[in-house]
Amino acid sequence: MKDLLLITPPFTQLNTPYPATAYIKGFLNTKNISSCQIDLGMEVILKLFSKNGIQEIFDTQIDLQTISENSKRIFTLRNEYLKTIDQVILFLQGKNPTLARQICSMNFLPEASRFNQLDDMEFAFGNMGLQDKAKHLATLYLEDLSDYIIENIDADFGFSRYAERLGKSANSFDELYSKLSDNQTFIDNFTLEILKDKLDTVQPKLVCFSIPFPGNLYSAFRCAKFIKENYPHIKTAMGGGFPNTELREIKDKRVFEFFDFITLDDGELPIELLHENLGINGCNVEFKRTFLIENQEVTYKNNSKRHDYKQAEIGTPDYTDLQLDKYISVIEIANPMHSLWSDGRWNKLTMAHGCYWGKCTFCDISLDYIKIYEPVSAKILVDRMEELITTTGETGFHFVDEAAPPALMREVALQILRRNLVVTWWTNIRFEKSFTRDLCFLLKLSGCVAVSGGLEVASDRLLKLIDKGVSVDQVAKVTRNFTEAGIMVHAYLMYGYPTQTVQETVDSLEMVRQLFEMGILQSGFWHQFAMTAHSPVGINPEEFGVTPIRQEILFANNDIDFKDITGIDHSKFSFGLKKSLFNYMHGINFELPLQEWFDFKIPRTTIDPDYIHDCLLEEDDFKFKGNSKVIFLAKNVIAENRVKTKKKYIYPYTQLTFHLKTNIVSVDLDQKQAEWLIKTLEKNSTDNSKKITLQQLKTDFEENLEDFELFWFSKPMQQLKENGVILSL
Repeated sequence: MKDLLLITPPFTQLNTPYPATAYIKGFLNTKNISSCQIDLGMEVILKLFSKNGIQEIFDTQIDLQTISENSKRIFTLRNEYLKTIDQVILFLQGKNPTLARQICSMNFLPEASRFNQLDDMEFAFGNMGLQDKAKHLATLYLEDLSDYIIENIDADFGFSRYAERLGKSANSFDELYSKLSDNQTFIDNFTLEILKDKLDTVQPKLVCFSIPFPGNLYSAFRCAKFIKENYPHIKTAMGGGFPNTELREIKDKRVFEFFDFITLDDGELPIELLHENLGINGCNVEFKRTFLIENQEVTYKNNSKRHDYKQAEIGTPDYTDLQLDKYISVIEIANPMHSLWSDGRWNKLTMAHGCYWGKCTFCDISLDYIKIYEPVSAKILVDRMEELITTTGETGFHFVDEAAPPALMREVALQILRRNLVVTWWTNIRFEKSFTRDLCFLLKLSGCVAVSGGLEVASDRLLKLIDKGVSVDQVAKVTRNFTEAGIMVHAYLMYGYPTQTVQETVDSLEMVRQLFEMGILQSGFWHQFAMTAHSPVGINPEEFGVTPIRQEILFANNDIDFKDITGIDHSKFSFGLKKSLFNYMHGINFELPLQEWFDFKIPRTTIDPDYIHDCLLEEDDFKFKGNSKVIFLAKNVIAENRVKTKKKYIYPYTQLTFHLKTNIVSVDLDQKQAEWLIKTLEKNSTDNSKKITLQQLKTDFEENLEDFELFWFSKPMQQLKENGVILSL
């Protein structure tokens, strides 16, 4: 028996748990509040995509005369799906790796329409390897089954979302309420059967649903209805990304037929108070940012004087109860960067609450999850990483920040190196100039394999309007620095921003084409601009040249329909932008004119074909920056005193040989300079938490030697810097 049951309703991710319930459970541990968690979506997927589940799918009556040819083929091959499904799932769970050879034989899996795209991507499989090729083929196999389910069994099904349309821009609760009044769906039957077993086992007093996206909303309500009808003594609460952004103005009382409470923003203190309030009635009960029914009306209660917990106080995420070994890794696209979101198990952490920039005009910067910026110390973060490695057995980490701060990333990298940890990690960033060549190299050494960030519109005029704080040429230089360090880069791309012209959309695509052609961008995703209620554009639309189409808000309020003064239908660009990007991500068709991607006339680009190339030729003027922190990474150094003769003169010198992981670097220095450098290396290794500045090095050098800057910019020292022996940050 546990006090709380924390649920992520269907569906989010297949390869790794959505972290919200693990974050909350980690906090509850610090308060000695007993809790249990379940990723209901993952458990439904495993039950559905099993031999018994597939049998139920094919046992469902269909009309073979009216279904598509694709569905007919899948139904005809049903015995092949029944034969292979359990083995394929085990393979995708990493438990049956030898099956890869069978899968890649191309004569093992039944193939339907999803396999038609193979001809376009066959070249990429060799680059990705046998296991990844097999994962991709197994993913297509599952997607074929998904297509069959959507067409014949449950039109609302999706691997990472369920009935998403009911949660998107649902200003009224009517449609969702009507759906909940209907009979249970095929997927509901699986969901509620698993939920019942969990409720009977855990016997909670309070069930908390974390609803991050619109695609989780319907299932959460369906589960809450089941609880109210069958376990009326259990209280239900809702929190997470969806209510935080969409339900801040909720007025419809019918919502509270399903949920007793809806909490907003950081969930730790609101849930702690709900737990304290269990079994207590009266007007003096304290709540934190919580909607409930009081006196037959929807009431917002925020009467607690207690402050939210600091990030250092919320504990380490706890993944106990989640079946970590049963998540399935899939590869939808043969692109190594893109596959990070769906392939592999990642422990999720946050370097900093909120966004340190907090200015982008399309973003919800008025809400606490963006507005309140609070970083966690590097020491605490790496402590948590070590704790998670111990409890989960996984060494992969995804820092799910709005934008990870470069200075904190540097300190985390140094902590990882000092502790000799072997970890793999990636995060979301802003493409700012702080990401120098040396910082990117340091991040790579610590285990960083990828970053994602917002390039958005790839137009300097619009980037200024967005208040992004970056320019296209700056983004190019930063992505070059990451790529040269061996770190993959994904860009979030946007079209249809207010006042954006057709010409700017075409030019933005050309910028993206050049970034991919130069090899400094590995992955991307286009999305059409959406005006949200809590962004500067949504709060002051007239300032951005748009007219909102207002509706009465009784339920959800986030995405706002609007009219742009340009009158352009930006949605018509969607297919061409995404098709071209798909090709660029696979390294092909850069030579095609942009017009080829669209079935309507577009203007020629005004961007010089060598624009990005020329940006990368522009080197920043090198200046002696005395406040730069200097880090010495070499530990394996051999010093040999030698002499050389030139015109009868004998010159003594010292040859320093640095044995790096993948190469050997040798430099010749004056003996006294070499002695100084060796002592400096020993005193200022990464093991030393105190970092020395360039000015301090200069002062120390010139106590016994002359002209530090001549020495620092000499050819041997430049060689050490270029090979990562010395980093200036």
